[in-house]
Amino acid sequence: MALADLLLLGRGSDLASERGVSCTGELPAASDTDLVARATAARAALGDRALILGHHYQRDEVIDFADITGDSFKLAQAAANQSSAEYIFFCGVHFMAESADILTGAHQKVILPDLAAGCSMADMATANQVNECWQQLEKIGIASKTIPVTYMNSSAAIKSFTGAHGGTICTSSNAQRAMSWAFEQGEKILFLPDQHLGRNTAVLSLGLTLEDCVLWNPWKPMGGLTEEQLRKAKVILWRGHCSVHGRFTIDTVNEARVRIPGVQILVHPECQHEVVAAADVVGSTEAIIKTVTESAAGSKWAVGTELNLVQRLARTNPDKEIVFLDKTVCYCSTMNRIDLPHLVWAMETILGGRVVNEIRVNEEVAKFSRIALDRMLALPNL
Repeated sequence: MALADLLLLGRGSDLASERGVSCTGELPAASDTDLVARATAARAALGDRALILGHHYQRDEVIDFADITGDSFKLAQAAANQSSAEYIFFCGVHFMAESADILTGAHQKVILPDLAAGCSMADMATANQVNECWQQLEKIGIASKTIPVTYMNSSAAIKSFTGAHGGTICTSSNAQRAMSWAFEQGEKILFLPDQHLGRNTAVLSLGLTLEDCVLWNPWKPMGGLTEEQLRKAKVILWRGHCSVHGRFTIDTVNEARVRIPGVQILVHPECQHEVVAAADVVGSTEAIIKTVTESAAGSKWAVGTELNLVQRLARTNPDKEIVFLDKTVCYCSTMNRIDLPHLVWAMETILGGRVVNEIRVNEEVAKFSRIALDRMLALPNL
């Protein structure tokens, strides 16, 4: 089968109805019988010239070829610490590749094997919307005491805004550290773009109340808030969310407890507040992996995060019962854009002398984004 045909097969959820793919947890075969051999040969030919970074939510066929696997924080660190590889293949989504380009040298090229690998959460906050919000905060006189904290799941333009206004980036691994740092710099936080991570960190980790948090809706005048609400608030949350984590509900938690007696609920902090509050353990992607891996044999876990990772945890921990918290939620459609056909195509094309899908961030945007990312990487441990 020609690689062009394989790339078509790799389009994932867009072709689900055409190929009989359901949301029951199976992925279609994405490659012909010799594609693994071609990937192995291309990777060997690139040698030290290449580094493949793989996010935990990627398909196994991609993770198998990753030099470093991790969550967005770990991979950002890896990109920042990497100075020798000429080509960095980022198997994740667009905002991650942007951050890698910002943190790497001018002599390095960051490749996103499929440019359609985006993030719905990152798309929920545009530069124009955030700038308009900031102008409103300036108008009522609270911008000077407000520190932006922006989740890694955001565009380079939003990271640049954050750096230019004295703020920092965070991930689910270090959101508590980032918000604690921000409160040392100012009185309020503008948290972008994931309302759930911001709310859960503020209330469950920093001891604030739900009343201390307000929700800014960019589609409404003044965010749908009054001046008094904004003046009283300690955390201004942006109206954004993860399309996968946001779908877990308290009903799915209760159903799992009934279905599996003795089960422990383990969820990502991007989940809704009531889900996180009802869970037994809450943690970042890396923390979820550590919790399950180090748990006792025979323990039972219903995990609320992306399905690729949950299935991988189940396979690598056969002495435990590990299930997906909600049987009806599909894979993250954008994370699944990166597949082995696209990775092979990108590697083989570069070996042929042509660079494809290079991610480059505008110099001015990169300048202030780097400031915000460097602030994150320099955050002290709590």
